[in-house]
Amino acid sequence: MNSSIEHNSLADYYFAFLKNLNSNSKLDLISKLSQSLKENDTTSKPSLQSLFGAYRSQDSAEEIIDKIRESRVFNRTVEEL
Repeated sequence: MNSSIEHNSLADYYFAFLKNLNSNSKLDLISKLSQSLKENDTTSKPSLQSLFGAYRSQDSAEEIIDKIRESRVFNRTVEEL
């Protein structure tokens, strides 16, 4: 679905739901929406690339793999037929 069509449909849905509010409620909603836009501009989400290499260890990759394999526990039992 086209994102502009989806956006308009969503906006129309919310408008139909909220159009019957009284004036004070609408003004309060406008104020809260405006404040949320200001807050979103100041906060930024870390990019996926900035998380690359975040795990730090003195162990080599092979040592980490060995530790993971050694810590595995198999408790599966095979029933005889």
